[in-house]
Amino acid sequence: MKKSSVLELVFMAFYVALFMVLDYMTNMLSILQMPRGGSLGISTIALLMASYHLGWQKGLMVSCVSILAQFITGPMYTPDLIGFLLDYGIAFSVYGLACLLPNIGWFYTGILATNLIRFMSSTLSGVLVWDTQWWASVTYNASYMIPTCILGLILIPVLDNALKKYTKRV
Repeated sequence: MKKSSVLELVFMAFYVALFMVLDYMTNMLSILQMPRGGSLGISTIALLMASYHLGWQKGLMVSCVSILAQFITGPMYTPDLIGFLLDYGIAFSVYGLACLLPNIGWFYTGILATNLIRFMSSTLSGVLVWDTQWWASVTYNASYMIPTCILGLILIPVLDNALKKYTKRV
C-alpha cells in the first residue's frame, strides 16, 4: 500500500471521528438542539473539510460513513425509510460534494449550495414525513439551517486555508 493511500485513510478516519465528536457534543448541549430534531450543524464542519481537503469522492465516502456511524451511535429522529433518506441520507451526504462548486475568493459556494440542498431535503421531510405545513417546515428548518450555513461560511475558509499551509493536498 502506498504511503499516500495510508495517509488518505488516516485523514478519512479523522474526519469521521471529528464528525462523531462534534455531533456528540451538539447532542449534549441542549441549547443547540431543536425540540423535534435538528440542531446547529457543528458536525458538518468535519464533512465540509473532508470534501475540500480530500476531494468529492473521498468527501462523499466520509459523509456516508459518518451517517452510518451516527445511525449506530446517536439519537436519530426518523419514523421511516423516507424520513431517514431525507433527514440524514441526502441531508448529510451532500456535504461531501461541496468542493465540486468553485470558490469565489473567500466565498465557498459549495457551502451555500450544500446547506441549501440540506434545507430543502429537511423541509420536504417535514411536509411528507412529519405532516407539517410548508410554512411551518420552512420556518422550523431555517431556524437552525441558516446559523449552520453562516457557521460553515465563516469557519471553512479559515480552516481550509490554514490546512493548506501545513499539509499538501491528498
